Amino acid sequence: MINKSKKYLTVTKNQFLKNRLVYFLVFLVITLGVVSSVSAAQPTVNLGTAGNFIVLATSGISTTGTTSIVGDIGVSPIDSTAITGFGLIMDSTNQFSTSSLVTGKVYASDYASPTPTTMNTAVLDMGTAYTDAAGRTTPDYTELGSGNIGGLTLTPGLYKWTTGVTIPSDVTISGSSTDVWIFQVSGNLDISPAKKVILSGGAQASNIFWQVAGQATLGTTSVFEGIILSQTAIVVDTGATLNGRALAQTAVTLDANAVSLTIVAPPILPITSSGGSGGSGGGGSAGSSYSRSAESNPETTTTGNSNPTGFSYPDCNTNADCRTGETCEDVTGGYYKLCTSTAQATIKTTQSNDITGATITGNVVMETLKSSVGKAALVGIGVLLVILLGYNTIYRNK
Repeated sequence: MINKSKKYLTVTKNQFLKNRLVYFLVFLVITLGVVSSVSAAQPTVNLGTAGNFIVLATSGISTTGTTSIVGDIGVSPIDSTAITGFGLIMDSTNQFSTSSLVTGKVYASDYASPTPTTMNTAVLDMGTAYTDAAGRTTPDYTELGSGNIGGLTLTPGLYKWTTGVTIPSDVTISGSSTDVWIFQVSGNLDISPAKKVILSGGAQASNIFWQVAGQATLGTTSVFEGIILSQTAIVVDTGATLNGRALAQTAVTLDANAVSLTIVAPPILPITSSGGSGGSGGGGSAGSSYSRSAESNPETTTTGNSNPTGFSYPDCNTNADCRTGETCEDVTGGYYKLCTSTAQATIKTTQSNDITGATITGNVVMETLKSSVGKAALVGIGVLLVILLGYNTIYRNK
């Protein structure tokens, strides 16, 4: 029965109970809508063992001028004769070679075992990663700028073009250190001379994937950010800088370039030892701590195979830097890598977890609140509070 004196403000208890289902469904729809939008965030592209290489190609890697590469490079199925301009020096094991232009190792399919198998797997993984990136559906943006993205600010998501993409002026990629960008380019990718891809807000080059069906060309003295997965060739013109990886299903051509993958770390997080056994690398000592602040580029700087004081696993760049039975793991969501045993759990995107007697701590609460999931939860709580407030108002005015 409706109270006539308060016709528009009150309802009977039975009527409200009947309507509770409606309120609940409204709340559920709103919450699921927000969560579904959150779940649309793109997962990263798994590079597999191709991620062990800064430059990887199937038909050759060439350079002229004074190129500087930080990381490993390799070719397969073509042999080492297709690696030109590097002045290669064969290691005594015949499994890899070195070059004054490469801070890392150089691999080819004709080197001693197990290199041929390693290189074949890496090339297959490169193809799988390309297929993964190209196969992502439901893009957030299609044909943005008709292929001209110069001057734009690109937020996280999946971008698709049925044409080529040009960058005639600086472009900004803005997002957090855990956000992912995937750019699907059906034609060529070209950045003009002296132009830059600029990272903002903590965006990481390791989370930016340029899937290019045609040729990727980085203009003279340009600065480019991200991992290039090219179905054809990657050409880096004179003096250009690539912060990322060049993974080509044909050839990579360099000319006095700087190629590396730099991880821009958040504020230094202390790694505090809690003691206990340290696995294959030795044990930590209670009360000791290790800070990585002394390393200017922890992604590419290794300590050989020595252990930091109070920490069980040395940092690394590739699996080759680790002992037998260990792998080089990205343990902090892109901040740096550590040699870990197969039984060791890795730390991915969280800032608080254990690594055999060591604990990484961080402000997880604030990061969660700033995340999309945190925002969805806050919206859901807000809707629930509105419902409860309405319930209270109705009965207070009966």
